[in-house]
Order: sequence, then C-alpha cells, then structure tokens
Amino acid sequence: MLTAVSMTPVTAEAQVQFRNATTGVLIDFSFGKKGEETEAVKHFMETAENKYNQDEEAIKVGEDLYMTACSGCHGHHVEGKLGPALGDAYWTYPAGRYDKGFFEIIYDGARAMMGPQRNNLSIDEILKVMAYVRSVYWDDPEKALWLSEEERAELVPAEMPDDFREALDNFNKTH
Repeated sequence: MLTAVSMTPVTAEAQVQFRNATTGVLIDFSFGKKGEETEAVKHFMETAENKYNQDEEAIKVGEDLYMTACSGCHGHHVEGKLGPALGDAYWTYPAGRYDKGFFEIIYDGARAMMGPQRNNLSIDEILKVMAYVRSVYWDDPEKALWLSEEERAELVPAEMPDDFREALDNFNKTH
C-alpha cells in the first residue's frame, strides 16, 4: 500500500498552506523562477498578507510586470480580454478575492488558458503584480476583501476603464 507524503517542511514559520486553485493539491515551491526572499515574501509565506498592497513603489514595479506578463489576456487596464477583468469584485475563482487565493491562481495556474506563472515571475514579482491589480480596483469597497475593515472604509475605488464600462453597458442592455 502506498501513501502520499508531503515534502513541505514543517517549521514554526510554515503556517499557511498554498494549494492549486483547481485541484487543491499543495503547491510545490521547490521549482519555479528564483528570486530574492524579501521581507515581503517571508511575510506573505507566513501570513498570506501582501505587504506591497498600497506600497506605491512596489505598485509601479508591479504595473510594469503586469504589462509584460498579464495584459495580453487581462487587458492593459485590467478590463479583461481573453481572460477576465481583474478590477471588479467578480472572480471566476472566488478565492481570488483574497491575496492567498489570488497568489495561488497566478503562481500555480487555473483552468483554461490561465497557465502557471511560477516560471515567468518570482514570488516577489507576483506579489508586486497583485499589488498593482489591487490598486486599480474599481468596484464596491465593501467587496475589497483583501483589505481590513478599516482599509475598506477608506478605499476610494479607481475609475472603471472605458472598455469595461462599454462592455458592461452592452451586456446590461441585452440581459
């Protein structure tokens, strides 16, 4: 009889378990693009909280990374193209409304065309892309679940991109 054994090290710091968005299998971090283990990476791996959210410098780097790695499918204004819009409160995978789930989707991929980005972006780079996407959120502040209650109360949503507004208006006219 065979039994599965996790190769994930068990330490006092390893509190968060990251899983594939579709299969639920633990993510194997032993391969993928290597990068600096920044304080933000260490904090995220221990708490699933992205320290780069609302960090203007990290958001700017995240925007550049997003434009090269993500905009082809998700649009230059996160309005959606081949892939879904990322600036609203609707998520194909509801776990993406939280930073842990959003990371799992980006790092290890999901169904259809959303392939894993672990070989294209380091963990630190993924966190910066996530911070950029969160910075251009245009929907209801109460649905910005990656933020604390206090942060949601103070959130001023970004302006909805014209492409998304036009598509939404057209959809609403026909449904």
